Amino acid sequence: MARRDSRRQPRPAVAVGVCPCGTGLPYEDCCGRLHRGEAQAPTAEALMRSRYAAFAVGDPDYLLHSWHSSTRPARLRLDPGQRWTGLEVVATEQGGLFDSTGTVQFRAHYRDGAGAGSMTERSRFVREDGRWVYLDVDKP
Repeated sequence: MARRDSRRQPRPAVAVGVCPCGTGLPYEDCCGRLHRGEAQAPTAEALMRSRYAAFAVGDPDYLLHSWHSSTRPARLRLDPGQRWTGLEVVATEQGGLFDSTGTVQFRAHYRDGAGAGSMTERSRFVREDGRWVYLDVDKP
């Protein structure tokens, strides 16, 4: 398993104090540890929260690193005009410490040139090489 360079700091799109993932913890002690490669997400929900935070701070490398190898795009460009403003976890199924699959439904709020908006998604997660990764959107 390739380890990310722990010296690399994400380029924040906004000043980061409290982690954008919604836990209320400082970013450096929460998702920042995952983004720097110092820790791995213990659950599917924790990975989803860390991926949301990566969108919020502008860290496409982490997003690609946490994507399943079979569905990962070759590159990822984030919209610099979009600001992620809040996350609500709606539901989780499996995705715990001893599971190998899980789903997380969430609502992510954002602001862009057109104003405020939100998106709801039900994401599927699996373990790959022992770590949680994002697989794809669960389509009904």
